[in-house]
Amino acid sequence: MIKKILTIAGSDAGGGAGIQADLKTFEEYGTFGLSSITSILTVDPGTQLPDIFPIPIDVLEKQVQTAFSGGPVDAVKIGLLGSIEVIDVIEKFLKMNKHPHVVLDPVMAVKVNDNVLQPELVEAMIKRLVPLADIVTPNLVEARILANMEVIETKAQLKEAAKKIYDLGPQSVVIKGGARFPGERATDLFYDGESFEFIHEEKIETKTNHGAGCSFAAAITAGLGKGLSTFEAVQLAKNYVTSSIQNGLYLNSFTGYVWHGAYLNAEERMTKGEGNNENK
Repeated sequence: MIKKILTIAGSDAGGGAGIQADLKTFEEYGTFGLSSITSILTVDPGTQLPDIFPIPIDVLEKQVQTAFSGGPVDAVKIGLLGSIEVIDVIEKFLKMNKHPHVVLDPVMAVKVNDNVLQPELVEAMIKRLVPLADIVTPNLVEARILANMEVIETKAQLKEAAKKIYDLGPQSVVIKGGARFPGERATDLFYDGESFEFIHEEKIETKTNHGAGCSFAAAITAGLGKGLSTFEAVQLAKNYVTSSIQNGLYLNSFTGYVWHGAYLNAEERMTKGEGNNENK
């Protein structure tokens, strides 16, 4: 039976991040993607700055209602929120459907300008959505905010941040250190309350990484929906997004996207135990 995976996130008009990245990833994993759009993101070619156009809350609610019209789906990914009202809708439907697999990608900044969401929205997300998540997938900026830390530059600080985020209530955490983490290798850290698992890949010198964070979280969601353990889903997602970055493409002269079709047949790799991990 084909698994149904829902993404509740923003739509990227460029096609490489947000809802578009999620649906492409779900397809690569052999799953059927559903979507509920919270907002539409565009980027001005002149200034390279984004504009975000919120979807009316009643329209969002009808989208989510449609997605759940057949009962619970197999997994849900939550991305760009935009307002407290969006959190209201998501929380209501997740609790109503007693959903088993939830991935929260706590999108707090847009890469081109690093604008952080308003503090009250972050607080509401922490209190109401984080405890419902199987896994939370912050990047370094988002991890600093969630963990209330000034810097995360060492493995010890990664562990400290992961522990603090775990204490907010999710079942597990993966911090996307990636190429921004100091050192020779791109480094992520998974923590489930019992053990820390470092996941490494070689750093890739490229600008075709827009959409990597969305795609990583979407891949984890699809993996969970298909029955992988959380850590297995994270390992496969790391391989998937690394290949997507390596084979990226340019939308224009300043926006480089990951290529979701690079890691073919991700579905067939699930039983092969692929992934580089190191326990430290």
